[in-house]
Amino acid sequence: MKGLSISRSGFIILIAGSFLLSACRSSDPLRHPTTSATLWIQNSAEYQALSLSVYNTAAGYLERALKDSYWTAHLPQKNKNIRALPPAIILDVDETVLDNSAYQARMIKKNSSFDPEAWNRWVREEKAEAVPGAVAFLQRAAQKGVAIFYLTNREAAVEESTRRNLKKRGFPLAENEDRILTKHEREGWTSQKVERRAYVAAKYRIIMLFGDNLNDFIPATNITQEEREELVGKHSDMWGIKWFILPNPTYGSWESALYNFNDDLSTSEIQRLKSTKLDTKQQN
Repeated sequence: MKGLSISRSGFIILIAGSFLLSACRSSDPLRHPTTSATLWIQNSAEYQALSLSVYNTAAGYLERALKDSYWTAHLPQKNKNIRALPPAIILDVDETVLDNSAYQARMIKKNSSFDPEAWNRWVREEKAEAVPGAVAFLQRAAQKGVAIFYLTNREAAVEESTRRNLKKRGFPLAENEDRILTKHEREGWTSQKVERRAYVAAKYRIIMLFGDNLNDFIPATNITQEEREELVGKHSDMWGIKWFILPNPTYGSWESALYNFNDDLSTSEIQRLKSTKLDTKQQN
């Protein structure tokens, strides 16, 4: 009986130990789906090189864009009389000019996913670093009289924190005009950014667009992966000349496109679809 009691105790300890081990493994940062992408952004020389390449390439086209009064990066401005309009550059904020990989690292450490309240708390800390190459390029453009507009899907409630963060990192900001255009700041200003680009285009000749998401250039939500790829090819003459895209492997519409932007899917269903995509690529 005594031997049986010890055996049961040992069994209970074994089960408890297995449960704790499983819990530890489930919160292991190395198992989080964005760990490798975040480590790449924070640590790789390749990420720095790519970001510098984007902004250095843009700098090489700046003079040409300013001298050519018909030059525009905004498709609706093509073949329109825009010669009298002053030049402007439009940029996304997150992962285009500000690096939020520190926030991503927090999520990994906590084994959590994106939470709007936690995100806004991070924004209010005003600690995001500048993406390599962004400050130098935009300072140069501003010195040449180019208006710099930041179109961000951050909420209007954190616009002032965003402004202070940008200022701390040395980004050019206007004193007499609001050039940080946030989501829902005005009626109709959705996450698609179409209306906000049109707002800028009414007063400025948009010479360059920068972003980390296809939607920073053209509407690309709720369409198939194949249609998104067709859009890229259709506008092949814009990339690296008037449109400049930054690398962001951690999040974005590219991921939602994998499961056709169906937000009603469960986590397990999304993982299954992602696995199917991998299998398809292997078969091809």
